[in-house]
Amino acid sequence: MIAGLQIIRPIALDAPALTQLAFAAKRHWGYPDSWIEAWRNAPTITADSVQNSDLHMAVVANQIVGFYGLLCESDVLHLNDLWVRPGWMGRGIGRALFMHAMARAAARGFAEVNIESDPNSEGFYLRMGATRIGTRLTEVLGLRRELPLLTFRLRKTPE
Repeated sequence: MIAGLQIIRPIALDAPALTQLAFAAKRHWGYPDSWIEAWRNAPTITADSVQNSDLHMAVVANQIVGFYGLLCESDVLHLNDLWVRPGWMGRGIGRALFMHAMARAAARGFAEVNIESDPNSEGFYLRMGATRIGTRLTEVLGLRRELPLLTFRLRKTPE
C-alpha cells in the first residue's frame, strides 16, 4: 500500500482535474492525437457527474493520482471509469481503487460488476480476477477497435 493514500469522494471543483487525469492516462498508451480528440467527450467528468455519480478518487499528498466511477444501468453495475495518473501507474493505485470499487459494489448488494475495458487495461482486470465474457466492436475515425467485455464476480450467486 502507498503511504498516505486516501480514497475519497471528489467535489464538483475536482471535475476538471479528473478529466485531465483521464486524458493523460489515455495519452499514456500512445493513442494518436486525432483519437484523443475524437474521444473528447467520452471520459469528460462534469461537476454534475461528480455530484450524481458514485465516483471516488485516490489522493496522495494532496495530489489526485487516480479515480473510479461506478454506474448502474438497468440493475447492472458497471465499472464505468478507472484511471490512474501515468506517473503513478504500477504502484498499486489501480489495485487500491479497484478493490475499493468492488467493496462498494458488494455493499450495494451486487453480485457482479461489468467492465468494458480499454485493450491496454484488460490484463490488469484479469489479474484482479475479472473474467472475459465477450467483446464490443467500435470505430474510431473509421478504424475498427475491439473492446474487451469483462465481469467481476463479487460473491457466488445461487444456482
